[in-house]
Amino acid sequence: MKKLIFVLVLALNVTVFAQEKLTEGVVTSKQTMSSDNEQVQAQLAMVGEIVSTTYFKGNKTRTETFNLMTGNSTSIMDGDSNEMMVAMDNQMVGKKYVVKSIDPENEDMKDVKIEKGDETKEILGYTCQEYNLTTTKDGTEVQMDIYVTDKISAMSNQVTQLGAKLPGYPMYMEMNVSQMGMGMKITSEVTEIKKESVSDDKFDMTPPEGYEKTESLQGM
Repeated sequence: MKKLIFVLVLALNVTVFAQEKLTEGVVTSKQTMSSDNEQVQAQLAMVGEIVSTTYFKGNKTRTETFNLMTGNSTSIMDGDSNEMMVAMDNQMVGKKYVVKSIDPENEDMKDVKIEKGDETKEILGYTCQEYNLTTTKDGTEVQMDIYVTDKISAMSNQVTQLGAKLPGYPMYMEMNVSQMGMGMKITSEVTEIKKESVSDDKFDMTPPEGYEKTESLQGM
């Protein structure tokens, strides 16, 4: 009986900690891609799993992504200035960066539709609310099923780059993209959350040395 009580108390403590509001820490996520087109699927299989590390502190977020096939990508978002810098380094385009507004009132928002869903998911101890997002970007239709928590102050670079603003941080996302009759599904899932101090240097938006400024990274 004592052992059972101990287990229940331990579980309760873990849940209480997980539901704590976090304004500083590190989030690790994994992303996988698949397609109903055999040729595209073969290429996506070569890319494999993509791992991202997100650092957040207050209204600032930095996400670093690395993959042998797609190269390096870093995005820094400042919720106070409503600015975002994305830097990309891969074999196809070299080293490029772009600075853009993430103001939810900008023109990008006019084609984005967000609706609250009916379901919730328990992810790493957080109760996450479903939201459905639909938009069209450069002729490509995008549909996303997203589960967010309002207990993490970080911003999502994937959602922000679509020009959308959600009432929470996405813990799980399924993105379905349809282009030229071909479908592709991108699944992103948070695998670890750590509460720890993050240096202010992580959010320095000075362009990386050796990178060339561009107006858009779309398609790169």
